[in-house]
Amino acid sequence: MPYYWRLSAFYFLYFGLLGTLVPYWSLYLKDLGFSATTIGLLMAVPHLTKVVAPNVWGWLADRSGARMRIIRLGNLAAAVAFLPVFWADQVWSMAILLAVFSFFWNAVLAQFEVVTLHTLGDQAHRYSQVRVWGSLGFITCVFLVGTALDHLPMTLLPWVMSALLWLLWLATLALPAEKGEARRNADGGLVKLLKRRDIQIFMLVAFLMQASHGPYYTFYSIHLEEMGFRKMTVGTLWSVAVASEVVAFLLMHRLMTRFALNRILLTCLMLASVRWLVVALCGDSLPWLGAAQLLHSASYACFHAGGIAWVQRASGRAFAGQGQALYSSLGYGAGWGLGSGLSGLAWPYLGVYCFLVAGVLTLAATVLALRLPTAGEPAG
Repeated sequence: MPYYWRLSAFYFLYFGLLGTLVPYWSLYLKDLGFSATTIGLLMAVPHLTKVVAPNVWGWLADRSGARMRIIRLGNLAAAVAFLPVFWADQVWSMAILLAVFSFFWNAVLAQFEVVTLHTLGDQAHRYSQVRVWGSLGFITCVFLVGTALDHLPMTLLPWVMSALLWLLWLATLALPAEKGEARRNADGGLVKLLKRRDIQIFMLVAFLMQASHGPYYTFYSIHLEEMGFRKMTVGTLWSVAVASEVVAFLLMHRLMTRFALNRILLTCLMLASVRWLVVALCGDSLPWLGAAQLLHSASYACFHAGGIAWVQRASGRAFAGQGQALYSSLGYGAGWGLGSGLSGLAWPYLGVYCFLVAGVLTLAATVLALRLPTAGEPAG
């Protein structure tokens, strides 16, 4: 595969950064003295900026054709914007920092997905073999940072994140500029996509699926810590989830050659419902918690790879950037943002039973997905 290691290095560092942010950032905010409601709202900020940011950058990338230049600029601006974190300890200063930092950081991934798929060309169904390095980066950072935080203060976390942001920017410099061209017809791409019935259904399904992850990404680590688990155990459970994700990504290209994307997505949604039900009802049982984490292979990895492929086929090359940006903004932006924000408001009253609500959301998404038109048959 062309540029395999350079593409993989980007995913390793990008999701390595996510592996420090997602499991431990809520613990860092708790260490600063913020309440559960405030933590939920602050954790929603990066996701809410994703509602707007990917679409702005996707339109600009499709229109200008300078996709790699935009990716590099987004990475550099995010690294610079994150630097004031060492002084931000109030609600508003932290909210502003997270909003500015994430506006640029969220410019990156959707456009890099397009670069990766275009670079792979007729081997695009092997995307998961590149993306698996993101999972390996995530699991590496979850494990190493979790181990370190058992012995060192939480103030270590922003230093690690800042270092990863700068390494990520350097990794983008190793990739050649994509041989793209400006597309003037990209101006109406977002509107054209949003008017299509199949796109509307898929984006609503993605929105509900990612909203169901809101309690997980915001309060799972806090929940485990409050039940008495050490940070190393918290990190291990996150690592179990990402280990299952690695296996799923390694197998996904075979699944996509054998099964229609719609069938894969439906299966992922049903298994996600099972996952949230187990988390809500298993109490402090480590074996059941571990089993639920294994279902991350379906609720995230297979659904993500299938979703990326579905959007790529449905939107076509002319609107590829805006199609992936729309998926990123409505799913991982609006979905995660609403899920995180509402779980912050509900957690003081419902606690772990917020995961039952998450299960209801995925069941609703499953019903909607039954009406989803196919975006293409198996890749092989």
